[in-house]
Amino acid sequence: MRFLLDTHVVLAIVQRELGVRFPVIETVLSEASSEVFVSVASLWEMAIKTRLGKLTPRLPLDVIPDYLQASGLSILTIDVPHVITAAEPEPETRDPFDRLLLAQCLVEGLQLVTVDRALADHRLAFRF
Repeated sequence: MRFLLDTHVVLAIVQRELGVRFPVIETVLSEASSEVFVSVASLWEMAIKTRLGKLTPRLPLDVIPDYLQASGLSILTIDVPHVITAAEPEPETRDPFDRLLLAQCLVEGLQLVTVDRALADHRLAFRF
């Protein structure tokens, strides 16, 4: 399976708490057939919230991408099709980062791994 992680899940990985906070997600992602991506949008969201003092990741922002890649995750860049595609059906959330993640899932054939209640029932979200 091919997955895109939402920012909550990425943060749990960065904070080394995925197994504690989301053990089922850790199990699914550790399967050999799983191809797992982190969007640049999630890194951007984490950077904004860190600079605003709303988030304290355990690692410096400039180290996080390398840490994620060393953990076996691939970084998904933001391309034109991602920003002009609307995820159907329209998600309940108005959060632009969430909407971009869903659009990336649609364009790239991924399923969103999320714990966000506003996204969990979307057809592009992976159900646990």
